[in-house]
Amino acid sequence: MTTEGLLVPPGQGRIIETPAHRVTFKVTGTHSRVASTFEVEVPPGFDVGAHVHTRSEELFYVLEGELDVLAFEPRVRTPDHWQKWESHSGRRVVRATPGTAIVVPPGCPHAFANPTDAPAKMLFQASPPPDHERYFEELLDILRDGGPPDHEAIEALRKRYDIEQLTPLKYR
Repeated sequence: MTTEGLLVPPGQGRIIETPAHRVTFKVTGTHSRVASTFEVEVPPGFDVGAHVHTRSEELFYVLEGELDVLAFEPRVRTPDHWQKWESHSGRRVVRATPGTAIVVPPGCPHAFANPTDAPAKMLFQASPPPDHERYFEELLDILRDGGPPDHEAIEALRKRYDIEQLTPLKYR
């Protein structure tokens, strides 16, 4: 009996693209019991919105560009402007550059946004699979037309996938 691993060359994988996001599925629940892995291109002006998962653990690794990143419980969860949040210990949102890794355990509020005029790219891993695979497919379907985000549809989608929305998703 032979065992073979998975090799996904650069530029390969299943790609879903909208004006708001481009996601390349690199490793899915079909290939891993541990995590789904995606390459995510974040266009200028995209803000995923602060949110929290009760079961999922995530890892973000910035490959190109810059992202503002939140990964802490704030003193106060205000309904907007997560970029101004501060933790009880004084932590604030950071500007993540290439080579920055962010690990988000279950229960930790987190967000990312591209405040620059250039696209950013990150490797994103979510555990356990396959919830984030299905979530991305449905989210990108909602965002497909490029118009303003349908916040009610996004909130309903996120509730189905263990995502408590704290601030709204935004993009230019």
